[in-house]
Amino acid sequence: MRILVVGGGGREHALVRALGRSPQRPELLCAPANAGIAREARVLDVGVDEVDALVAAARDEAVGLVVVGPEAPLVAGLVDALEEAGVPACGPRAGAARLEGSKAHAKEVMAAAGVPTASHATVTGVDEGMAAVVRYPVVLKADGLAGGKGVVIADDEAAARVALPELLAGHGTVVVEEHLVGEELSLLALCDGERALPMAPAQDFKRIGEGDTGPNTGGMGSFSPVAGFGPAEVDALVETVHQPVVDLLRERGTPFHGVLYAGLMLTPAGVRVLEFNVRFGDPETQAVLPRLRSDLVDLCLRTTRPGGLAGAQMGWSDDVAVTVVLASAGYPASSRSGDPISGLDGMPDGVELTHAGTAERDGVVVTAGGRVLNVTGLGPTVSAARAAAYDGADRIHFDGVQLRRDIALRAEEGTG
Repeated sequence: MRILVVGGGGREHALVRALGRSPQRPELLCAPANAGIAREARVLDVGVDEVDALVAAARDEAVGLVVVGPEAPLVAGLVDALEEAGVPACGPRAGAARLEGSKAHAKEVMAAAGVPTASHATVTGVDEGMAAVVRYPVVLKADGLAGGKGVVIADDEAAARVALPELLAGHGTVVVEEHLVGEELSLLALCDGERALPMAPAQDFKRIGEGDTGPNTGGMGSFSPVAGFGPAEVDALVETVHQPVVDLLRERGTPFHGVLYAGLMLTPAGVRVLEFNVRFGDPETQAVLPRLRSDLVDLCLRTTRPGGLAGAQMGWSDDVAVTVVLASAGYPASSRSGDPISGLDGMPDGVELTHAGTAERDGVVVTAGGRVLNVTGLGPTVSAARAAAYDGADRIHFDGVQLRRDIALRAEEGTG
């Protein structure tokens, strides 16, 4: 079978690697890829936003399955176009992908489905937004896609008055939301339009600085599994969070196929949904998929068929996985490209390296984006996995490299 992975980041490299482990031995293609993916898949020079060109490439290459990584092409209707061309795709059609494409729509769906979330208001003006604030800190979320950077936590009125106009100017609508306190949890589930099959839980780290300081990023690290969330707890979360949404969307005529990602906050009052994403998480995928022992090709194919996941199960390694993101100078406000990277071929045993923002120029791998590389350590304990991840990360060098030293630290210390 020939499989096309759409995207060129760390998530897509992890997908290529996991799909390549399938006993079905698929031929892998990727558009547009990166320097690491290019060593493991045939690269197609097509951008993720070129829907017509991606469909034509899938058809011309006789692709049997497309796995879509980023959210933008899903919201733009890539899966709709692929399915109309007779190409199966792992991902939701545009109607279901609105769960990520619009924060306001996601809140409406959660309310209708009875899914617990933060109290909130949807606003279109600064005065309306300021009037909606009940207390500080307050969370301000851009309604549309923002690459993981459309969320501002305003600690006081002055900060809110700066952030609100900027978010409104870019998106027109902002969700003003209460600030929740607790432990975060990411739970991805494969969906076939009828049921949600959970993957292993993970926790990610969105802020650029240690101790969860500084601005939000696309994610600076993750780990899996998460203590206290075994099969029974995960199943309970799916029944509370994922399955009601899958049921509602099916009833509305927009069945959800693909990956439904729930970003959760475990508050003293119970679980609350922070956000839904409609694709594999980044960097959670880099920590989750190395632990998967089931055939990802088979699972992705099953999501494309109504009821296809009936009887399906996922097996997981007992290992802990800790992923550390190496980011370029200036990230997240900006990113620097063209810096040569050394140490890529010196990873120790128990470490999996995936590329994100990289390119190859004149035989040298260089930085080509904000988040550059992901180093995932595997081990029998959180401590062992962290040690492996940071051992691998410390062997890599490029100018201005940024990384957090506290990924999974609280889990290692048993305090989170």
